[in-house]
Amino acid sequence: MEPAELAAWLRLLLTPGLGRVGARRLLSACGSPQAVFERHRLDDVPDLDKIVAEHVAWLQASSHHHAIPLGDERYPAELLHTEDPPLLLFALGDAELLKHPLRVAVVGSRNPTPQGELNARQFSQALAASGACVVSGLALGVDGAAHEGALAAHGKTIAVVGTGLDRVYPSRHRDLAHRIAQEGLMLSEYPLGTPPLAPHFPQRNRILSGLCQGTLVVEAALQSGSLITARLAAEQGREVFAIPGSIHSPQARGCHALIRQGAKLVESAQDILEELHAQPVGQATPLGGGASAAPAEVSEEERQLLDALGHAPMGFDALQARTGLPTALLQARLLELELAGHLARQPGGMVQRLVHT
Repeated sequence: MEPAELAAWLRLLLTPGLGRVGARRLLSACGSPQAVFERHRLDDVPDLDKIVAEHVAWLQASSHHHAIPLGDERYPAELLHTEDPPLLLFALGDAELLKHPLRVAVVGSRNPTPQGELNARQFSQALAASGACVVSGLALGVDGAAHEGALAAHGKTIAVVGTGLDRVYPSRHRDLAHRIAQEGLMLSEYPLGTPPLAPHFPQRNRILSGLCQGTLVVEAALQSGSLITARLAAEQGREVFAIPGSIHSPQARGCHALIRQGAKLVESAQDILEELHAQPVGQATPLGGGASAAPAEVSEEERQLLDALGHAPMGFDALQARTGLPTALLQARLLELELAGHLARQPGGMVQRLVHT
């Protein structure tokens, strides 16, 4: 993109009080941002020359830095056909992923249960290993696990963020963002320097869902940004999938509500691929290390303890009453199972079994 054209797009994007709807109306009437300013007198953008210079320098710094406006051949058709397409996309990484034939959004709680985080990682790993591009929002919890799962499968992933691409939010995902930029794509509608303002994150959800043929909600409370993404996906005519959970878990209630409203209940990544009429092209690569690795085999005594624990969170006293094991022995076996990746601790002294798919 030539600097003059970029300047016109940035001016249109940043004109005070205009907004995306007004800007699109002007574009529709005039044909290009340059023509908009030739025909209409709009408010000036403070420090526009400096802003343009910063973006020109960024674009020239790497062939992996992109500015993709409405009408560009690289602009994803799926977004173009949504109600509120962004005027300009900033991309860092492999822009060819915007033309990937199968993209699936994976979203959920920023504070998932251990099983929810594991589900996000394993579903995403299986989807990516089967050829899908996993799209999420780089947030803590489910989003981060989704990106990590896709990368673990040596697959593709897109992070749609609510800041400028020269910033990383949350900061603890700085290394993850760098890996995504190297192996996938970072995507934003916000110019460089844009901080992580609260309204940006629900707004970016329309891009996240709009890019994808389907959206998977892993875990979500009833009041959740993930439910906003699911609603947007449904409004955009896309498939919505949800993983069910324990009726006692607040993090499962959003998924259960979606299922009651018509979202498709899924138990495996294959359920999603079949619904989207996609055929898997490979098997997921096992994740390495930590609780997400394939757990070791258990003894008969440990298996009986896991069976007694079931799949819902349980307190120590309740588990001891169910098993009749002495305190010291039960504590020792729980620790062994936790270290082996078969269960995880939860707040309030609860433990929960982890199921590795």
